[in-house]
Amino acid sequence: MQVFNYIATGIGIAGSCIIIWGVLLTVFNFFKIESNRFIKKIDSKDDGEIRYSFSSYMLLGLDFMLAADIIHTIHNPVLNELYILAIIVAIRSVISFFMHKEMKN
Repeated sequence: MQVFNYIATGIGIAGSCIIIWGVLLTVFNFFKIESNRFIKKIDSKDDGEIRYSFSSYMLLGLDFMLAADIIHTIHNPVLNELYILAIIVAIRSVISFFMHKEMKN
């Protein structure tokens, strides 16, 4: 049953990598747009696209991390672990709700 822990850890690492990749892309795109504004003196409206892209990576990474937490809890169903999972799901659901709401605007 140790296999489930390895799988959950791998999924959690994948979620972290997705978030880190999203941050790197966002920072790169931000500096690219800002350099274009500074050098070419143009006013770009790409800020919304950057925020949307970053939010997408964040939500995907959080979904992977949530899946890893669920697998850990199923593998080790202690009542304390279930409480922690319920709190994590509630917090991530609120974050996801507001991020989706922001992405629509």
